[in-house]
Amino acid sequence: MPNNDSPHSATFRIDHGLLMGARQVVSPNYDSRPAQQLPDLLVVHCIALPPNEYGGEGIEQLFTNQLNPNEHPYYESIADLKVSAHLLIRRCGELVQFVNFDQRAWHAGQSCFEGRESCNNFSIGIELEGTDTDSYETVQYEQLAMVSRLLLDYYPTMSLSRITGHETIAPNRKTDPGPGFDWLYFRQLLA
Repeated sequence: MPNNDSPHSATFRIDHGLLMGARQVVSPNYDSRPAQQLPDLLVVHCIALPPNEYGGEGIEQLFTNQLNPNEHPYYESIADLKVSAHLLIRRCGELVQFVNFDQRAWHAGQSCFEGRESCNNFSIGIELEGTDTDSYETVQYEQLAMVSRLLLDYYPTMSLSRITGHETIAPNRKTDPGPGFDWLYFRQLLA
């Protein structure tokens, strides 16, 4: 059973799978986890829409099935995708939650972690606004570390050793968060 008490943040807390203090934008792209399955893996992703551009509405539009294929040439190839993440951390540090942590978001696709297939069943997906090669903002690392600590406290099934990148669970298919993500710095913030 998740633990509702977290000593890490007065502003942010998790309540019934919702990150209180984050902006809530409900995605239709989720479903139920398998019975009795609590998340025990945290997957770090990155996304920028349009590619290599920051601050626009493309990410929210994609995760809510409202992406206009005529708005940018790249959107034609992805407008029909049904994808989501639990949380987005924008470059300015804003937190946007799309899917309740207790639900299954559609972020990992075909994936495997430690021999277990279909990582969406048992993971939480957090997107950083960024690209595989750009450096991430300090505030993004700080927010990711804060949310990670809240999730570690809330879900007794999670541990520090079960935080990984999309590239690890889908190595021949995905490259994010990429070489631009400083895992050492992030783990120092978690310590």
